[in-house]
Amino acid sequence: MKNRFVQLLIVLVSLSGCRNAEPAETPGSNIKPPVVTASFTFADKAIVNRYESAIQAFMQRNFGNRGFNGSYLIAKDGQIITEEYVGYRDPVLKDQALQEHDAFHLASVSKTFTGMAVLKLWEEGKLSLDDELSRYFEKFPYKNITVKMLLNHRSGLPNYTNYLDVYGWNKKKLASNLDVLASLYKMRPPIQFTAGRRFSYCNTNYALLALIIEKISGQSFPEFMDENFFIPLQMNDTYVFRPEDANGSMPSFEANNRRYGMEFMDLVYGDKNVYSTVRDMLKWDQALYSDSLFKPETLEAAFQGYSYEKSGMRNYGLGWRLTELKNGKKIVYHNGWWHGNNTVFIRLPEEKATIIMLGNRYNRGIYKAKQLCDLFGDYQQSNNLFQDPDADGSVSVGGGSE
Repeated sequence: MKNRFVQLLIVLVSLSGCRNAEPAETPGSNIKPPVVTASFTFADKAIVNRYESAIQAFMQRNFGNRGFNGSYLIAKDGQIITEEYVGYRDPVLKDQALQEHDAFHLASVSKTFTGMAVLKLWEEGKLSLDDELSRYFEKFPYKNITVKMLLNHRSGLPNYTNYLDVYGWNKKKLASNLDVLASLYKMRPPIQFTAGRRFSYCNTNYALLALIIEKISGQSFPEFMDENFFIPLQMNDTYVFRPEDANGSMPSFEANNRRYGMEFMDLVYGDKNVYSTVRDMLKWDQALYSDSLFKPETLEAAFQGYSYEKSGMRNYGLGWRLTELKNGKKIVYHNGWWHGNNTVFIRLPEEKATIIMLGNRYNRGIYKAKQLCDLFGDYQQSNNLFQDPDADGSVSVGGGSE
């Protein structure tokens, strides 16, 4: 037992250097991403009139005059059709009305950034999607798991948001990404299934991907995101949460207006903890249509499904949820849910339409935003009674009701 404990300490010491690891030497590694000039245009009156009444009817039907506290934006061809800020940063105090620069916790929508960051490193030849995790984490205790399996949730790893509490984590201690990694060595929670066998949504996957990004780049995850995405795209209100942001970041609330405080899993990033606004998310959406950040083949890899062991329309790409309809239509999206934050980010590449809805007071109705896809094409979402909440593991893909 003593020898095993010593080995664990050696492993943890080696892992603690992830953020300071030397970046891989590859051609062009010092080239900075181009700055993409940000500009907002609004759709002309005829286009607005075409959609406005249906959007307002949707909001009234699902939220009435109260219930939604947040912001939403709907765009077509990068032009804003509607943009609204409803409620307050604090719905109890009601002292600061929500405005365009108020950044919301994106929850699992953050995975779209983490996934694309890994694909950026892959595109630059700094990693292979087939790399096993033992290449990045010495003596990793779970075998035959690859980077791609983390991206598409086929790793079989246990979900830290479930097992840390069960295995006795001290809730007075705020867990970091390195703590999540260390817990896999020390607690050894059982694997869910043999790696690659099937899909199972798991936050642990993206917490580990953030560490891989740090190890390869030699930067902290927040620094990497700033340098490669947020600054080049002029996403000036977007950031990765750090402890020093605790007092200034948007708070979140339960449906009964009870405010959430800081909890022991709130510092882990990669799976969550990107804060952003609806306008900044539109910039992110539009950047994925150009070749300024990614090659076409990179985007193709990101937006294709990888889990077909069950029949059905729902699938998962590399950091993106997918609805693949029999008529050939595809919805590329991600939902999020963390504490009182509910978020929806939907892209319809065929029509170049975008639906973004961010809330900071718990409201499951926000996920019904997917029904708005029917405004732009035959997406068959209006009669969907169940809209997947992305409850971090409760929803499977490749089948089931939605």
